[in-house]
Amino acid sequence: MTYFLYKLISPRTTFPQDITSMEMKIMQEHVVYWKELTDKKIVLLFGPVADPKGTYGLAIVEAANEGIVNEYGIHDPAIEADVGFKFEIYPMPQVILRD
Repeated sequence: MTYFLYKLISPRTTFPQDITSMEMKIMQEHVVYWKELTDKKIVLLFGPVADPKGTYGLAIVEAANEGIVNEYGIHDPAIEADVGFKFEIYPMPQVILRD
């Protein structure tokens, strides 16, 4: 298996400080979606990254290829909502995992 970094990019740099009620609902669905993938042992970890330049979401995904990870991204409720979220995927050619 190969590992990939999935990065969810917020619609604006002030997110989540100025999150709307609609966006809050989308984020709740987003968390449920990624939690299910984590429970299935597809995702090793996920969560927000408090980057001073703008918060973003991060997941480390185990998959046979990038196309599978792209499908997970396409079906992310934050992406499906079509309210300005984007995602990027980066392969991790070598990883060291702790026992």
